[in-house]
Amino acid sequence: MTRPLRDAPQFYLTSPTACPYLPGREERKVFTHLVGARARELNDVLSQGGFRRSQSIAYRPACETCRACVSVRICVDDFRYSRGFRRVLARNEDLIGEARAPQPRSEHYSLFRSYLDERHPDGGMATMSALDFAMMVEDTHVETQLIEYRRRGPDSGFTGRGEGDLFAMALTDTLGDGLSMVYSVYDPGLELRSLGTFMVLDHVARARRLGLPYVYLGYWVAGSPKMAYKSRFLPQERLMPQGWERVDHADSTV
Repeated sequence: MTRPLRDAPQFYLTSPTACPYLPGREERKVFTHLVGARARELNDVLSQGGFRRSQSIAYRPACETCRACVSVRICVDDFRYSRGFRRVLARNEDLIGEARAPQPRSEHYSLFRSYLDERHPDGGMATMSALDFAMMVEDTHVETQLIEYRRRGPDSGFTGRGEGDLFAMALTDTLGDGLSMVYSVYDPGLELRSLGTFMVLDHVARARRLGLPYVYLGYWVAGSPKMAYKSRFLPQERLMPQGWERVDHADSTV
């Protein structure tokens, strides 16, 4: 349940733009700034209310005639590892994730650039420069970290660190009730590893170790191939007009 804020933030509404998920539709967003001493508290409350973070902004779709974007969070304690998920974990058992401070480096931008050029060449982030990327990572007033995924080394069991090339990375916020995957990318040349799925599974394990009940995945959009993968992580909760509703089966409709 969300908590009332001591001082209500100021919200703003964007102008309509083309929807990135459903062709022929427009989107609008309502947003507010996440700055100052109360930024972490505000991020917690707004995340529970369906907002997402981008740098020092929290936003949520506010489309007049469409409610297709649905906030999704994985129920960590009851999460079920399907046969496919176990295969993904086995394919990547040679990798380890290390949580680091959100300090961008050239290898981070190089991976980010390769991922966008291969997977989303026409997306909204396609023109981001190294400076834009650095701002995305380090411009934050909330508790966040950059999780790097590399091969395990002989000392990884003791240090918790990998070695060699950067395979994938995730910018992740720590909320009062879960981990929120703000943005994640991976080496597009390693498609057979299913690194996107692996990072979600790793976040489930991290949240469980931290005693946090949820992993926030952002928006699931029915009918959008880009977002279809999110419905596979079960059980999950989806934010509907009447509140968060649990979904236990992939063919459930709510």
